[in-house]
Amino acid sequence: MNLHINISKIAATLVLLFTLGACKSTKSITGGEVNSRLSAKNIINAHYSNQPQFKTLRGRVKIDYANGDDSQGVNVSLRMEKDKVIWMSAPLGVVKAHITPNKVSFYNKLQNEYFDGDFSYLSDLLGTELDFEKVQNLLLGNAVLDLRKEKFNSEVYNGNYQLKPRKARELFKILFQLEPKNFKIAAQEISQPENARQLMAKYTYQNISGNILPDEVKITAEEAGDLTTIDLSFRNVELNKPMNFPYKVPKGYDKITLK
Repeated sequence: MNLHINISKIAATLVLLFTLGACKSTKSITGGEVNSRLSAKNIINAHYSNQPQFKTLRGRVKIDYANGDDSQGVNVSLRMEKDKVIWMSAPLGVVKAHITPNKVSFYNKLQNEYFDGDFSYLSDLLGTELDFEKVQNLLLGNAVLDLRKEKFNSEVYNGNYQLKPRKARELFKILFQLEPKNFKIAAQEISQPENARQLMAKYTYQNISGNILPDEVKITAEEAGDLTTIDLSFRNVELNKPMNFPYKVPKGYDKITLK
């Protein structure tokens, strides 16, 4: 199996950054009825009042990746210290990634190479500035952008609350759907119509020690007709356990540049 997963374009960076994904659970959170009279402000306040509260997270993540004729699946170990580090390791440490607010790094033993850089590559691809906080929000089922910083119109769509900005953005469009039971993100979308780029993430949830966390995340990225899908599933998730994040690039590896 090629664990390098085609380090190119959107697909590679998504595989690297979204490896925290979500995992299948037998206790998926469902239910809740929408209230069509609820204002956008109240919906947004409810979303931020139900943020997960934990220090550390660990578990297993199954990743299914497809791009054209290329499809792969891999199970990885995941560790996370909230707001500080996301760490993942493929079986036997063949691929390891270490992501902090200041740096994105990973290495691949199959190709004897490594990447060490920041979030600028992903930001350039999507045409909007991304950082550790935004990526973490996407993975935890929180709005990737701060909904409190602009005004939205709300409507009921497919049993969810749908939010659209009142003021259209010049370069990209955003859309959020929140499920009614816990006001977590059911779907969020960022698109650049002029460049034929679109990123969509859809969620289901599970209850882990009183925290509503993603159960499964389905990510779809499209650029000029090139479609990439990434399905992420959590298993054996535990919170607030002692853990460390061992990471060191082996000597002699070649540094690679994502283009």
